[in-house]
Amino acid sequence: MIERDITVKLIDWKQRTNRKPLIIRGARQVGKTWAIENFAKNHFNNYLKINLEEQKGLSKIFEKKDSQSILDELSVFFNITITAGKTLLFFDEIQAVPEAIVNLRYFYEQNPALHIIAAGSLLDHTLDEMKSSMPVGRVEFSNMFPLSFIEFLNACGEHRLVDYLQNFTFEKPFSELIHSKALEYLRLYYFIGGMPEAVATYLEEKNLIDTGRVHGSIVTTLRYDFGKYGSRKEQQILQEVMDFSANNVGRRFKYISVNANLRSEEIKLAFQKLSLSRIIYLINRTLASGVPLAAHIKQNNFKPLFIDIGLANHIGNIQLVSPEDLTTINEGALAEQFIGQELLTLSVPYLDPALFYWSREAKNSNAELDYLFQHNNKIFPIEVKAGKSGTLKSLHVFLHEKNLKTGIRFNTDMPSYGQLTAKVRTGKSDCEIEYGLVSLPLYMCHRLPDMLNQIPT
Repeated sequence: MIERDITVKLIDWKQRTNRKPLIIRGARQVGKTWAIENFAKNHFNNYLKINLEEQKGLSKIFEKKDSQSILDELSVFFNITITAGKTLLFFDEIQAVPEAIVNLRYFYEQNPALHIIAAGSLLDHTLDEMKSSMPVGRVEFSNMFPLSFIEFLNACGEHRLVDYLQNFTFEKPFSELIHSKALEYLRLYYFIGGMPEAVATYLEEKNLIDTGRVHGSIVTTLRYDFGKYGSRKEQQILQEVMDFSANNVGRRFKYISVNANLRSEEIKLAFQKLSLSRIIYLINRTLASGVPLAAHIKQNNFKPLFIDIGLANHIGNIQLVSPEDLTTINEGALAEQFIGQELLTLSVPYLDPALFYWSREAKNSNAELDYLFQHNNKIFPIEVKAGKSGTLKSLHVFLHEKNLKTGIRFNTDMPSYGQLTAKVRTGKSDCEIEYGLVSLPLYMCHRLPDMLNQIPT
């Protein structure tokens, strides 16, 4: 059984007296339904799951604004006792009946003690279309993603390795033996990814070929959903943009790069729809003039991040011949994709997840950072390296221009922190900066906030 970290958040939600109906947002097949059902079985006397995509005939009962009347009808129809505090009411694929989303307001106001969770694979499309009738302030949200690397390790039974990583501090040395083991699992994760079905298949069969078949099935399912988005031409554009995003992670986007024969508005709309489906995430360019980073983004300047590293490799037909072999031309993109996915899991669960990068385009002095991270109202530049080496020129430029003192590097070396100096070119002369460098192995991205709390910033 694959345990998900969201269960901890669901337990906290259940125990809060000021809770509201909870909407779980996430892409198709990231495990929303399984996680909610498993939570219901273990933490409630009983639960009622209603798939509103399969049972659209129930839509009429949500036209009324009397939550008790709705509960009474559901209780009789499904022959189940619905008791506040003991029953979980789960509306799956709730986007199929928008009236049910509107009614969450009345459930909250008239039956605040009842536990209600809603989810849906294309939910954000519906939420975007019904902004005016959303039960604002009467519901809360939580995001769900594919399995993080730590969830993957736990699924593999590597609980002691997880404990070792979770308890590491800069005050003690890091084991080279454990570092090698963690890198082996990182290489596996690169190609298995975090989609629950793919992970479960690998754990059962220990065969990457079978895992690839699962990836193919998931990609086909995602493309099947395109039929719900519009015309045949729009579906074709969506597929082109999806494939382009999977093969161009971390690269700055130009509309002409997708298809020179398409209008930019058509491609832009496809990106918006894929983003609402959470198949891709946009890494927005920001000037990073202060916090929040979102206040300083440059519109239409972004890089794509795909939903899952395993699916991205499948679409790009990149195969893992052996866990020790990661020498591909996409090695740098794999590292950026991995860190992007991990950073998403660090986002505040009830807010829309957001990723940022920074670039400067001055004459004879270009600079670009892979990511920026906001922590405790401070900005930290991030450089991602696929191996142990690599220059940090862009990081140095950013620290100098923004007058900041701490940078972050992810690579395949062991964790460290130290005070360093570097020369930065300013105009026709050089200046020297002093800064602290948090250097973490890629597989320890999940510890980033903790590690930043350990250092002087």
